[in-house]
Amino acid sequence: MTVSSAFWAGKRVLVTGHTGFKGAWLVALLHSLGAEVSGFALAPDERGAYLATRGAFPVRSTLGDIRDQAALRTVLDRDQPEVVFHLAAQALVRQSYADPVETFDVNVTGTAAVLHEAANTSSVGVILAVTSDKVYANDGSGVAFQESDRLGGGDPYSASKSAAEMVIASWQYRLRGADGPIVLAARAGNVIGGGDRAADRLLPDLFRSLENGVPLEIRHPDAVRPWQFVLEPLAGYLLFAEQAWAGVDAVPPALNFGPGPDSCWPVGRVADELISQLEAGEWTAVGGDGASPEATLLLLDSSLAARSVGWQPVLDLPTALAWTADWHRTDMAGQSLADLMTSQVDRYQELTAR
Repeated sequence: MTVSSAFWAGKRVLVTGHTGFKGAWLVALLHSLGAEVSGFALAPDERGAYLATRGAFPVRSTLGDIRDQAALRTVLDRDQPEVVFHLAAQALVRQSYADPVETFDVNVTGTAAVLHEAANTSSVGVILAVTSDKVYANDGSGVAFQESDRLGGGDPYSASKSAAEMVIASWQYRLRGADGPIVLAARAGNVIGGGDRAADRLLPDLFRSLENGVPLEIRHPDAVRPWQFVLEPLAGYLLFAEQAWAGVDAVPPALNFGPGPDSCWPVGRVADELISQLEAGEWTAVGGDGASPEATLLLLDSSLAARSVGWQPVLDLPTALAWTADWHRTDMAGQSLADLMTSQVDRYQELTAR
């Protein structure tokens, strides 16, 4: 199923976390569909996707903290969004070990604040809150997680996202059958693409190692993750919200958006493939940080998304890595990253329309 430009054209959409990696790409995708986009987020990374392409994709931007309910209320009252995508979060596992209290505060209290204020805005028809593939209680069995599986989390990040799911479920329960917005939860796999500058993520760390002329250090080269290009889950979020708005009975309260098994690779293999495509770089294994352990195997089952909203990934992992490598080359050459982002959005939409 293709995302409907007829539905999104002129739709008023608020994106929390619009200055982040996924948020910036969501703004670009919504812009291509003709939506009227506003955003609420912290200040962007100076070399991230938002600042690299700012101006190319109009968004009414407000800087602020999602825990600031008064600021949220001001934006919601002013912009009167019809759909809210909640992406703002503390999204790094190692950072969650360094500051677990802040992680829980942002991801749990912040989610409650967004849901409370958005649900009390009469214009809002759908709220989609993005959590993580790490919300599941991972026993390392290698079985791909389904939406009905038990939630949990050992590290503070995973636990905070699982707790955020409980917050989302509370609003779903409270609003069921009421005259209020539909609340949805979306869980995505490891997302890659141009403009991600976060610390302790494989591809941004590899690009930084190239810029600094040093080998990339990898803590868990054998850890398997479900890798996908950033536009894949974002298209899923749009389809999910669109179908919920239309009142489709088969739309569930939560969906996984992850790649097929062919795109579930060990970290070291992903690094090898990207280094081969760039014809530059190297990596070395340094051993895990015992203070911040991570799951060694994580797989998602996204068959429910295929059945209920017609979503399925269209890019294989080598292509996703090639599109990401294109961003690095374009950045290093000083060429327009906004033009590249536009081109990749257009190419992706062409592929999904086939």
